[in-house]
Amino acid sequence: MIKRGDWPIAVCTWSLGNDFDKLGALRRQTGLNHIHLAVSPALGANGKNYLERIRNEGFSITATMIDFEQEDYSTLESIKATGGIVPDLYWQENQKRVFDAIDITAELGVKYLTLHFGFIDIKDREKAAKLLKRVRILSDAAAKQNVQLLMETGQETAAQLRRFLKGLNHPALAVNFDPANMILYDKGNPIEAVKVLAKWIKQVHIKDAKKTKTPGTWGAEVTWSSGHVGSNEFLKALEWIGYTGALAIEREAGDDRFDDTKEAIKILTGAEK
Repeated sequence: MIKRGDWPIAVCTWSLGNDFDKLGALRRQTGLNHIHLAVSPALGANGKNYLERIRNEGFSITATMIDFEQEDYSTLESIKATGGIVPDLYWQENQKRVFDAIDITAELGVKYLTLHFGFIDIKDREKAAKLLKRVRILSDAAAKQNVQLLMETGQETAAQLRRFLKGLNHPALAVNFDPANMILYDKGNPIEAVKVLAKWIKQVHIKDAKKTKTPGTWGAEVTWSSGHVGSNEFLKALEWIGYTGALAIEREAGDDRFDDTKEAIKILTGAEK
């Protein structure tokens, strides 16, 4: 097992296309044995084979992740319209999708399931109340299976997310903190956001990005420690809040995600605190 101090280092399986041959090669080359597991492949026709492969590989799973098929990330406006559980048109199928992911997470003996709920900064009171109701339904289902849902940061400011979490005050709802998403969505300083959301942070993504130069457009994801997150300061902020979870490397851009992940592992394990 490789660690940064007391924090286990993991890799998000979707960063390597959920390819267990690549994940196995990464384990052999680096010693990494923790994964943040995408469960959407387990919902398809080959789901049983996927779950069997996971069990046979013997990785330690820090959390699972579910995404949604209708999501369109081509622009900020498109993901705002299609993201997460907000769109009414897809709510019934997405509710079942999360329920199934909760079942799989519990079956695997994993505590956390991460997901994007979508943009929660909704000005329309009726729509905001509808979203709160949906999140409570999903959180209640997770609680029955001793699973916690982790909202991934980025699509709102830390202050907005804190108000949302405090308003729901649900024991099965917490945060998967992604510092790069704060920058990609232009939603504030991730290091300050760590302090704002400290009590809810259960897992962290290791991902970096550079700010957009054109307001209303995406920032750009870059390799770890080469963007605007401030990698060393970010890790110090996690120490300051007493964070005890895993560091899950996520790489969703670039032409060589395997080597980018290896480089992130090297930085995390070789850098002095």
